[in-house]
Amino acid sequence: MNTTPQITLTSWLLIALLGFVWGGTFLFTEVALTGITPFWLAASRIGLAAVVMLALWALRGFALFTARPSGSDILVLVTIGIISAALPFSLLAWGQQYVTSGFAGVTMASVALIVLPMAHFLLPGERMTPRKVGGFVIGFVGVIVLIGGQAFESTGAAMETAGRMACVAAASCYAVSSILMRRLPAVDPIGLGTVLMLIGAAVMLPAAVLSEGPPPLPAPKILAVLVFLGLIPTAGAAFLRVYVVRTAGPVFMSLVNYQVPVWSVLLGALVLSEPLPMSLLYAMALILAGVGLSQYGALKRLFQRG
Repeated sequence: MNTTPQITLTSWLLIALLGFVWGGTFLFTEVALTGITPFWLAASRIGLAAVVMLALWALRGFALFTARPSGSDILVLVTIGIISAALPFSLLAWGQQYVTSGFAGVTMASVALIVLPMAHFLLPGERMTPRKVGGFVIGFVGVIVLIGGQAFESTGAAMETAGRMACVAAASCYAVSSILMRRLPAVDPIGLGTVLMLIGAAVMLPAAVLSEGPPPLPAPKILAVLVFLGLIPTAGAAFLRVYVVRTAGPVFMSLVNYQVPVWSVLLGALVLSEPLPMSLLYAMALILAGVGLSQYGALKRLFQRG
């Protein structure tokens, strides 16, 4: 594949869509957790997504690598499958028992800052420049402004430090998996997304049984929410994430993490009538400024083509 990221109008539209979808996921997750345990929620999402994606992959003749993969390619593929869904889902589900939701939100936004230096050293065409670093830092500050000081307040839980470490580890998993995904040889994006989800399901389902016992029988309303979570923000978003990482690169993909808290706040106000924080406009201005600064070259090329 082309080692230089190809950022197009489609790339921008897809990360905007992913930000919206993942931002709205928090609303549905809160509803689902009223009728199912955290690990079984994650296992249900990944398991259903794996089944749906497997059916779509079968229609494509189970295409995956365009050339015969090496043993190291298979090992990297399995590693990505574990650290792109199952492991971070589990870490977050466990860690959020002991930390504030604000802290979890800040750690997810930090994915962009973790990806940036890793991509500089490990991926061709992802050079870290002062402008790009400045843009990412400004965007991260915007997320902190939006979430507020409560993100760093202590819950007083005995396991809070371990919970915070679990959240940071989950963010690191997302960052590393994006880098590894970009480094894979030529591969079918639907096949890649499906295999990663199948590996995640193979890890997550036994983990749920061991940690929480047999699966609970959810009420019809909870079951409907689980189906939605499995189809849209898990299966559908997995395909889009693979496509964006493989074409536009993991650094560009990481900009989604700055959008998610904004959409979460906006949708909470629209759907749940939650009050909009006064910091929203300042936060959005900082996030947009950071994205614009970090992606100035890509935006300039986009408008020149237009």
